[in-house]
Amino acid sequence: MTSIAFSDRVQPHLETANHPPVLRPQLNGYLMQRCNGHSCPEPLPVPWREELNEPQRAAVEHAEGPLLVIAGAGSGKTRTLTHRVARLVAEGVHPAAILLLTFTRKASQEMLQRAARLLDQRCERVSGGTFHSFANLKLRQYAAHVGLAPDFAILDRNDAESLIGLIRKEGDGAPRQRSLPRKNTLADIFSRAANKVQSVEEVVLADYVHLCEQLETIVALWDCYTQRKREHHFLDYDDLLVWFQRLLQDFPEVRRRISASYRYIMVDEYQDTNRIQADILHHLTDANHNIMVVGDDSQSIYAFRGANFRNIIDFPQLFPKVRVIGLQENYRSTQPILNLTNAVIERAQEKYSKHLFTRKCGGSLPELIETEDENVQSVYVVEQIQNLTARGVRLEEIAVLFRAGFHSFDLEIELSRQGIPFIKVGGFKFTESAHIKDVLAHLRVLANPYDRISWYRVLQLVEKVGPRGAQRIYESIQDGGRGVSGLFSLKLKNPGIDRLRELYQSMHAKTVSLLEMGVAVVRYYLPILKQLFDDHPKRAKDLDQLLGILERYRSLEHFLTDMALEPPNISADETLYTAGSDDRLTLSTIHSAKGLEWQSVFVIWALDGRFPSLHAMSNEEDMEEELRLMYVAATRARENLYFTYPRQVYDRSQGILLNRPSRFIDMIPDDILMKRSIGFPGVSQLRW
Repeated sequence: MTSIAFSDRVQPHLETANHPPVLRPQLNGYLMQRCNGHSCPEPLPVPWREELNEPQRAAVEHAEGPLLVIAGAGSGKTRTLTHRVARLVAEGVHPAAILLLTFTRKASQEMLQRAARLLDQRCERVSGGTFHSFANLKLRQYAAHVGLAPDFAILDRNDAESLIGLIRKEGDGAPRQRSLPRKNTLADIFSRAANKVQSVEEVVLADYVHLCEQLETIVALWDCYTQRKREHHFLDYDDLLVWFQRLLQDFPEVRRRISASYRYIMVDEYQDTNRIQADILHHLTDANHNIMVVGDDSQSIYAFRGANFRNIIDFPQLFPKVRVIGLQENYRSTQPILNLTNAVIERAQEKYSKHLFTRKCGGSLPELIETEDENVQSVYVVEQIQNLTARGVRLEEIAVLFRAGFHSFDLEIELSRQGIPFIKVGGFKFTESAHIKDVLAHLRVLANPYDRISWYRVLQLVEKVGPRGAQRIYESIQDGGRGVSGLFSLKLKNPGIDRLRELYQSMHAKTVSLLEMGVAVVRYYLPILKQLFDDHPKRAKDLDQLLGILERYRSLEHFLTDMALEPPNISADETLYTAGSDDRLTLSTIHSAKGLEWQSVFVIWALDGRFPSLHAMSNEEDMEEELRLMYVAATRARENLYFTYPRQVYDRSQGILLNRPSRFIDMIPDDILMKRSIGFPGVSQLRW
C-alpha cells in the first residue's frame, strides 16, 4: 500500500515562519513543511484572506515553480483557482500569459467570471478553455507544420461512428468476414487506443479478448478509417489531442513559442487527464515551470474514457521540485458523512492520505438498509423521499445514484406509480439525437462541401433516395469540385431533391444570417420530422432549443466546432436546475453525478457483485476505481446519506447468489454507519 500522508513533522533545517503548512516530497512519502525556498508574494488583500483557509491561501500565494493541490471533495478548489487567477492579474501578469485548462467550457467561463468579480474584467481575458478547444486553436494556427489543412472539420462521436460504419459496410482494405464488430464498438476501440496511447492490437488483446479472432480485420478498418480522415480533412475528437501532442513533441521551435506565451498554467480536475494530456502539459512547461494542477486522486473514476490515475500520483516524479498542498476542510457535508467517506477511501491501496473535516455542527449518521428484494428497495426509497418532502425538502435537493443505468428501472416504475416527477441523467447527449444530427448535417455540408457523411445523411432523408442513390448523387455533386453548387445543376426528377435544392439556393445568398440559415433548415426539416418520429412535438422543442443556441453565433464554423467540442448534454425537456424549472427528483449514474451535490442522497444497489461489479473483481485496478466511485457517490450528500441493497439476488450470468452489502461499506463500524433491515414495505427493524 502506497499512502502519501499529510504529516505534522517538519525537517529541522527548515524555517518555521508563520506560514501555512504544505506538502513536500520526502523519500517515499510526503512530510508537512513550512513554506521555504519559494519567493513568496505579498499577502493577499484582507477581504480575500478572510475568504480562504490557510492551505487555500498557501496555494493562492504560491509564486514560482510547479504546484500540486490535492483538493478533497467539497474543499473549495474552485475558490482557490479563481483567487489565484485574480492575484496573478492583480500583480501585473498579463491575462493572455495565464492559461487555465478545464474539462468543460462552462467551468472555465465560470471561474474567470468569478475571478473578474474579485478583481476586474481583465480576468475574463485570461486564456481559458478545454484541452480540446485549446488543441483545436493551436492546430489551426500551426497546421502546416504537421501536414494538416487549417480548415479541417471536427468529427464528433456520432460522425466518427458514421464514417466507421460506412467503411465497415464497404469493406475497403478489410478481409471479408461473416460478422464484424458494431460501429460503436469499433469507435470505442479506436478511441481507447488513442487516449491510452496504445495500439489497436493492445486494446483488443487487453479489453476485447472475445474479438481476437477478428483482430486483423479491426486493424485493417482502423487503417482505412485513418486514411479516410486524412483524405477528407477530418479530425475526430481524440485526434485533436494526438496531433497537438505531435506538434509539441516533433517541432521544438513551435513548442518553445507556444510555451513562452504562457507564464503560468493552471489545470482543473487533473486526476481526469489521460496520458496525452499529461504529456501536453509537460511540453507546455518547456519555457516556464509555473504549472499548478488541482485535483483529487480519490475522485479519479474515468479510466474507461482513458483517464490515467497515475498522472496525479506520479506528478511529483515528473516535476521533482513540486510543492504539494492539501485541502482537507470540507464546506459541503456534515461530519458524520465525512467520517463515512474517510472510512471508505482509507481502504484505497494507493492514495494521498487525507482526512476531510468540517466546521459544520450536527448531522445524522449515514444508513445502510438491507431490503427483502429489489421492489422493496424501490418502495423504501420512495417512502423516504416522501418523508423528506413532507419535512420541507424539495425534490430537486434529492438524488438517487447508482452504478449502472439499468439499476434504476424498478425504481422508475415505482416513482411513476406514486406520481413523483423525476429526470434521469446519464443518457444520450443532446447532439447524439437523430433529429439534431439531421439538422446539423444540413449545415455541415455548407461548411465542408466534401463532408461525405453529412451529404449521405442529408440525401437519405429525401424520399425515394437510398444508400446507393445517395452515393450516386454525392458523386455527381462533387464532380468537378463544385460543392453545394453542384446540387443546383443536378438533373433529377425527384420532388424531394427539388425541395432540397430550393433550401440551399435560399441559403446561398450572402445576406442570409446564420440564424436565418438555421430557421430555413428547420422549416425544411419539420415535415420530415413528422414522418420519421411519433414523438415529433417533443423533438420539435429540441429544434427550437438548437435555434436558440445558433442565435448566439455569427460564424457557422465556430458554431459547428462548438457543437463537436462542447455540445449541450441534455435535451430541452431535461434541463437540470434552470430558473423556473419544475421541482423534480434526480436519478443519475454516479459518473454523471460527479461535481454535483444534494441535500439528501440515496445510493441504491450497494450490493457486492453489483457495486463493485462482478466484472471488476478480477482486476485490482478496476476494484480500486470502483472504491473511488463509491467515495464520489458518498461525497455528493450534504445532510442525509442512505445506502440500500436487496438481499439474495441470483446472478444468472454467473450462476451465483449475491447476498452481501458492498465490501466497500460492509465492515464500517456501527458508530459511523447505522445498519437496518427492511422485511416488508413499511416495516423495519435494527439488524445489529
